[in-house]
Amino acid sequence: MKAILALIVVYVGTFFIVIQGTSPNPVQAAAQNAKTAQDSAASAQASSIDPAKEADIRSLMELVGARDLVQDGASTAIEQSREKLLTTVPNNDKGQAFVNAFAASYQKKFDVDQVADQLVAVYDKHYTDDEIKGLLQFYGSPLGQKVAAEMPKINREIQAAIRSTGTKAAKEALAEMKQQNPEVGQSARLGTGQPRWQQRRAQQPAQQSAQQQDPQ
Repeated sequence: MKAILALIVVYVGTFFIVIQGTSPNPVQAAAQNAKTAQDSAASAQASSIDPAKEADIRSLMELVGARDLVQDGASTAIEQSREKLLTTVPNNDKGQAFVNAFAASYQKKFDVDQVADQLVAVYDKHYTDDEIKGLLQFYGSPLGQKVAAEMPKINREIQAAIRSTGTKAAKEALAEMKQQNPEVGQSARLGTGQPRWQQRRAQQPAQQSAQQQDPQ
């Protein structure tokens, strides 16, 4: 049981390490991520990890698929940043090209190996050598292999459940606030519909049609 709980911490912790830097402001998020990376790297260099324990940690990360999880988290963060940027750039080919170039640059600059090195330091901090060996033994078992294979799917379902519950709570809270203060809340909207760039694009044909009908 202890090994299973530790595995959950490993997976969920790795996932949130990857996605926590995503924010409504991609530039601010990038700066925060760069600072976090520098601080973590400095911390990792300051503390000396036993080579044998480091080897065990890297074997553990390979067994649980931590590298793939990091890459999946990066892809999610890139897509979220892409959607947010699309609401702020011009609604034309140049705007789309700008966002595509940003996503490509983001992907290129995201260093999975650097994150892996940071995770080694994190695991070294929170687990003893004996605990790491115990986890390695667990992952060598049929149950451990199944847990490692199923945990990414479970994490996605957990995130979907959180989003669903959060959306419902937000809608109910907004409805309550509108009732209590209709003057202020009458124009309040949750950002759950189409992004603004999609709304503008959908409105363009109607505007163009109206202009053709009424050239004045």
